[in-house]
Parts: sequence; structure tokens; C-alpha cells
Amino acid sequence: MKAMFNGEVIAASDETVVVEGNHYFPADSVRPEFLAPSDMSTTCHWKGIASYHDVVVEGQVAPAGAWRYEDPKPRAERLRGLVAFWRGVEVVD
Repeated sequence: MKAMFNGEVIAASDETVVVEGNHYFPADSVRPEFLAPSDMSTTCHWKGIASYHDVVVEGQVAPAGAWRYEDPKPRAERLRGLVAFWRGVEVVD
């Protein structure tokens, strides 16, 4: 799987975890130079608190286009260290 934005591969892995239709990529498969901190966070009743990053490529921004669960709840422990994408970031096979 690949996460693409503005013509760049943001992440690529053969070992994503799919939860609720979202592919979660191992952190080491994500190119950190395309992520910028975001103040956004959300709470899921079974996964915990998600922290977000903006995805930035050549001046184009997908605000809060990447998220992760730094300290997931027990039922979502398999998401620890994984990153998912949305908001204009295309995930393709």
C-alpha cells in the first residue's frame, strides 16, 4: 500500500493494518519530512486519543492529514506506532 499526496509517496508498506476501512502504516514506512505537527486531536471511545500531523508537499497542505494513537486503549493496542491518512492523502494499492 502507498499513501500519496501531491505526487509524492508519503508512506509505503506491504504490512498495513486495516481498521474501520483505514490502512495504518508502520511508522518506519512513513517519510517524516512530509509531516508537520498539528494541534488537532480527537478521541475514539475504543481506540483512545488520536494525535494529528499536517501532510505538506511542495507548499500543498493536507491539514491534519495523518493521525496516530500514541497511547491506544487496550483493544486498539495493535495500532501503537502506526500512522493512517485521510483529507486528500490517497491510499492506493
